[in-house]
Amino acid sequence: MSNDLKPTVRPEDTLEQLDIRLGRILSAEAEPSAPKPSYRLQIDFGKYGVRTSVGRFTSHPPGELVGRQVMGVLNFEPRQIGDVSSEVLMIGIQAKGKDSGEATFLTPALEGKLGSKLF
Repeated sequence: MSNDLKPTVRPEDTLEQLDIRLGRILSAEAEPSAPKPSYRLQIDFGKYGVRTSVGRFTSHPPGELVGRQVMGVLNFEPRQIGDVSSEVLMIGIQAKGKDSGEATFLTPALEGKLGSKLF
């Protein structure tokens, strides 16, 4: 077993403070002002609105991202990435065989209601 796990925490001190919800990618386009190759994504979170995210999901062509359901953290402070204010952190993992930070998205196995909370 690996020893690089972080210390044990209580859900009410961590996960329950994050507002992680289900959205659908409406558009994906290259963001030339980002310091590393990235996409500017428009993601619909249902009653929580459409939000912008800039992320390194470039292992996927833009057309593969559009229409996909993804999870995003809605209550982080916006982060300036190049010329864009990234309003939501889309959740992903490092893509196999890619550089650190180059990600693939996490998506539910079945369609869910937009805006549904992760639990």
